[in-house]
Amino acid sequence: MDDVRSLASLTTWKTAVVDVLFGGAKGGVRCDPKDLTEAELERITRKFVQALKDCVGPDKDIPGPEISAGPKVMSWWFDEYSKYKGFSPACVTGKPMTLHGSYGREYATGRGVVLATRELLRNEHMGKIAGKTFVIQGFGNVGGWAAELLELYGGKVIPVSDRTGAIYNPEGLDIRSLKRHLKAQPPFGGHLSSFPGGERLPLEELLSLSCDVLIPAAIPDVITEEVAATLDCKYVVEAANGPTTPEGDKVLRERGIGVLPDVYANGGGVIVSFFEWVQNQQTFRWEEEEVNRRLDRKMSDAFERIWDVHTTQKLPLRTAAYVLALRSVTQATMIRGFD
Repeated sequence: MDDVRSLASLTTWKTAVVDVLFGGAKGGVRCDPKDLTEAELERITRKFVQALKDCVGPDKDIPGPEISAGPKVMSWWFDEYSKYKGFSPACVTGKPMTLHGSYGREYATGRGVVLATRELLRNEHMGKIAGKTFVIQGFGNVGGWAAELLELYGGKVIPVSDRTGAIYNPEGLDIRSLKRHLKAQPPFGGHLSSFPGGERLPLEELLSLSCDVLIPAAIPDVITEEVAATLDCKYVVEAANGPTTPEGDKVLRERGIGVLPDVYANGGGVIVSFFEWVQNQQTFRWEEEEVNRRLDRKMSDAFERIWDVHTTQKLPLRTAAYVLALRSVTQATMIRGFD
């Protein structure tokens, strides 16, 4: 429960930082989807909707995808909610394109991470993404799309990892070939560590590899005090929620390693979820270029505001992001007339 409360709080500040007109909430079902059949997962999802149907909705609380809850789960949610409340595509975000979803939602968080990285490098006078080296922990939806887009922009993703292991190529991995390999069936594919375009790497060595930017895109609390002391990067861009512990963050500051915090860096997902909600309310779908353009503008504007606080008040980027978020929420609360 404490984890869920923390994520709800993080979502509050995240939406404030990126200037999205959502609040902050989190919820879910305590289970391991890997132990469930698809039919069982669907029944659990529909029961969950039945229990919450009067507490959620297009103008109340709008759920979105999270770990283990992708487009299929969002489709079940929309369908079950609509049985009770009538046709309501705006009741949930992260739906597939064939069921009132938005272009760009699938890769929104990963694209947002790349846009955040671009802004960081530019403002730190490091130049463009092209030619920079990246280490990515996690190769799910967020890490996978971030890796592919970084490669598209000329970056060199030298290792990636998932639960099955890590793969490393000092010249840069061919990310699209790696994705095709993962989609193939064994014995010629299926596992990241069996990819022929790189060499296997012990998971414990991944985070300490030398690179320009480290992108933790897996689980919370991976950069502890001990791990932070071993990092060999110039910057950390937090694609996962809470990947750095407070103790680890302190070590990174002492070592002069810049950290672009999760409260901003992985905000692309909630931004495009908001765009999906807007489109559903309008009953009009934007083109993919429009979605990406608006996402780019939101991420760029948010970084500019954070950077302004960072430079004028001489604060770490994480602190600057929270100052910006707290200021926004406080101002809105006071304007509404609350003391």
